[in-house]
Amino acid sequence: MSKSYGKVLGMMLAAALTVSGIGEASPSAYAAKSDFSDIKPAHWAAGAIQKAVDKGYVNGYTNGTFKPDASVSRAEFVKMVVSALNLDAPAASGKWYVPYVDAATQAGLYAGADFSNNDAGWNKVMTRDEMARVAARAIGEKTGESDKWMYLATKSGLIQGVGKAQLAPEGLTTRAQAVVIIERILKANAGDKLAADRYAVGAAEILWHGTNIFTVMPEKFVTPESDWKSEGKSSIEEMWNEKKMVFTSKDGQYQGKLDALVAIDLADPNDPNRGLLGNIDTLKWYNNGASTKDLFVKDNKNSYVLYFKGQPAFNKNPDKYGAQKELQFNLQGFHNTDMQSFFAGKLNQTARIYRNRSLPSDIPAVIIPKTGTMQNGHNIEIVLQVPIGGSEFKESELLSLRGIQ
Repeated sequence: MSKSYGKVLGMMLAAALTVSGIGEASPSAYAAKSDFSDIKPAHWAAGAIQKAVDKGYVNGYTNGTFKPDASVSRAEFVKMVVSALNLDAPAASGKWYVPYVDAATQAGLYAGADFSNNDAGWNKVMTRDEMARVAARAIGEKTGESDKWMYLATKSGLIQGVGKAQLAPEGLTTRAQAVVIIERILKANAGDKLAADRYAVGAAEILWHGTNIFTVMPEKFVTPESDWKSEGKSSIEEMWNEKKMVFTSKDGQYQGKLDALVAIDLADPNDPNRGLLGNIDTLKWYNNGASTKDLFVKDNKNSYVLYFKGQPAFNKNPDKYGAQKELQFNLQGFHNTDMQSFFAGKLNQTARIYRNRSLPSDIPAVIIPKTGTMQNGHNIEIVLQVPIGGSEFKESELLSLRGIQ
């Protein structure tokens, strides 16, 4: 379904619910029963639906159905959350949803910047991104970054992917999804530890700030807590500087753009980003030794790969900056104390990977073994570089961590 078609359909569904007088917009139209003809025992949300109905914050329809796949408007979802949390929603004149919106606003579940606080806004079908905002706030999460809510919601286990690493932030929220999320909210607030979908968290981290390194390889990117707190950060993830993902040469004739720095776990055959590497069996790593050949990545699967997904945004002087399509980058901090072993073919530090030996930079990525590396007094640094030397050389620092030395 296209994004535009989805929005039109969502508006039509929301309007239909309001006009027909059914759905959350008209609670009296529901039958308070938990045995629905369209909810089989094997339905993925059957348990959550049963609990939600028992708790009374959602009901079924008078014809004995629950309609789990029916879309939910913003007003309907907020009503369910407010009711499930037992927030005070005193009666008020006007639209049926006004007391619930007031309660949600008072509790910090809704902010005016989310969408317009009017009838047209509240009757639109809620997207998964909007649901993530309400859900994350409902368990006390806070952020000033509008694109971070999905990350907070997935990391806390409130929201999982609709497929492997598929978030569908613009996807429409269904009644079944709504009650499942609300039940997770209630569990989290009761102190339960929710299981997170790691692939969804990684995708949400990329959606937030352009990399998934802190989700996929958190044991590698570490630093004393005092470092990021002293900079006013709420977590180490905020040490990543996404503003530096676009960088321009000193003369303004070259600009590079990193779309994403993607971490791939080679030990995980289901890693959703392995496709970026093509056939892994044909990949090799470079040990700086001209006499050593055919060092295969497939023989070092207990490793990570960092894939620099990007390209020059523009290059007005190819004679000066070259015609390469990949970005120039550097990674520091994962070294070794035995270079002779590295030269002999043992992967014990960061190394470039490639497919064609005559083009050792044909894959914009590096491989990092999970064990055996040392910092050797260096900070962990990730930088992008302008492809030119001398006085016009320039770097854009994406990350710098002291690490644990």
